[in-house]
Amino acid sequence: MKRIAIVGAGQSGLQLALGLLGAGYEVTLYSDRSAQEIRDGYVMSSQCMFDSALEIERNLNLNFWEEECSKVEGIAFAVPDGVGGKSLDWAARLDDYAQSVDQRVKIPRWMCEFEQRGGKLQVQAAGVAELESCARSQDLVIVASGKGSLAGLFERDPSRSPYAEPQRVLALTYVRNLRPRRPYPAVCFNLIPNVGEYFVFPALTTSGACEIMVFEGLPGSPMDCWDDVKSPAEHLARSKWILETFLPWEAERCADLELTDDHGVLTGRVIPAVRKPVGVLPSGRPVLGMADAVVLNDPITGQGSNNAARCAEIYLESILERAANSADAAWMQQTFERYWTGYAQWVVNWTNLLLKPPGHVLKLLDCAGRIQAVGAAVVNGFDDPRTLFPWFMDSAEADNFVRQEAKAVADRMDRRDFRRALGQFATGVTVVTARTADGRKVGVTVNSFSSVSLDPPLVLWSLSRQAPSFVDFTHASHFGVNVLAANQHHLSRQFSTPLPDKFSGVEFAEGSGGVPLLSGVNAHFVCRNVRQYDGGDHVIFLGEVEDYKYADGEPLVFHSGRYRLATRHPDIPE
Repeated sequence: MKRIAIVGAGQSGLQLALGLLGAGYEVTLYSDRSAQEIRDGYVMSSQCMFDSALEIERNLNLNFWEEECSKVEGIAFAVPDGVGGKSLDWAARLDDYAQSVDQRVKIPRWMCEFEQRGGKLQVQAAGVAELESCARSQDLVIVASGKGSLAGLFERDPSRSPYAEPQRVLALTYVRNLRPRRPYPAVCFNLIPNVGEYFVFPALTTSGACEIMVFEGLPGSPMDCWDDVKSPAEHLARSKWILETFLPWEAERCADLELTDDHGVLTGRVIPAVRKPVGVLPSGRPVLGMADAVVLNDPITGQGSNNAARCAEIYLESILERAANSADAAWMQQTFERYWTGYAQWVVNWTNLLLKPPGHVLKLLDCAGRIQAVGAAVVNGFDDPRTLFPWFMDSAEADNFVRQEAKAVADRMDRRDFRRALGQFATGVTVVTARTADGRKVGVTVNSFSSVSLDPPLVLWSLSRQAPSFVDFTHASHFGVNVLAANQHHLSRQFSTPLPDKFSGVEFAEGSGGVPLLSGVNAHFVCRNVRQYDGGDHVIFLGEVEDYKYADGEPLVFHSGRYRLATRHPDIPE
């Protein structure tokens, strides 16, 4: 699998293509427009990307605008009270900044970079006939665009798609001269009950700094008001009317407002949908769908480009692992499931919840304005929506989460800040595994692993009492500690995510007591579960090593909330 064709030159398709070029693959990329046509065209999205997604771009040396683009440092949340004021009004800072670069800036630059790095760019609309030609000459065909005839290749998955109609009427307005938010730049998110949502944030466009206004109207509501707009000037006027009518504090920022350009507007409707990822061409050859082609969310949570970046990252990992083997339909399905279970499902469930928020969500947002730690947790969930589960999604879990954070405030302990302080200690990353009495395999990502004694050979690790596998590990006779290699961060993510089967697609062998031992790790230790100690909200497990095996290799390192690579210190001779 060395020759790969990608149809669609957006965030996901280009990012994957550039990552594959860096790994030595031959890549052909199809775009229905040239770089100049994209730059001169209409805006395509709002694309506010949070830190984890930006980090993927940094790792690929694609962050060309990081110094030039405004930094989004937090998220502000407001709900009008119906009489010109606010019933809710709070803000919290992101742990790390977000940024938004107009696709008309990013995509042309990345297309140029793709060709400079040796990729083959085909500027033509690719339909089924072109896919058939690619499938005959390439080892793998990936569809990163769901436009035109390609949309019919991927069947809607009703089990993962609760909506059959658009849930919002959408509009984008790129503007300049909007009065900046103080004291720091943020996504200003406004929820107007029974009408819709409005959010606005700083960005970089073709002419420089700007703000992107995003309107999300409920169908049939007063914000469903764009069908009669005929010109960019009318679009801007309608945008200002909505703010003057429903959000006077946002309208006050618009005294000198003007469009960035006549193409800085967009309207439309999106049906949120998850599609089956393997499309079958008339010849019977399979093709793999990715990002928006198979997982399309409403923009209400601002996850479109973040989702695309994560999908490209996970697909790249899966392709590199596949190496010399062919890309059959089973592997394609497995690759998508890695993306779905490891990331996309959490975004989909969270986004769909916010489209029709239950009462506990509004209560939680109210608490976020009164308890700083709750607000910080909500805001930073935009960077990684998996951190919102289960507490954001369930009424009882939400109440428990708020109680814990309120108690921490009473105890004068900022738990998020304490975790950040602890994160300054760099650790390796392990997956601890076990086999239950009834034969089930369990596993969890752990960075609390440590050696204790050589005689007898003892090690320890700790597990939260709230972990779903807590009871399984306390009753297991043995456990295995698998020390992950530098290229196994996907396993760290997989075993840290609550999944029905964490071992899906994972290669392993069995050790003593039936303990699953992961393949390709730097080391593993099979331990008898000899003792457990109280550790507050965790329990400390002490194990006596009965067997071990290791291989020289680069370790996976975790520091300050990020995966790292270890390098030899330049000032210390070998």
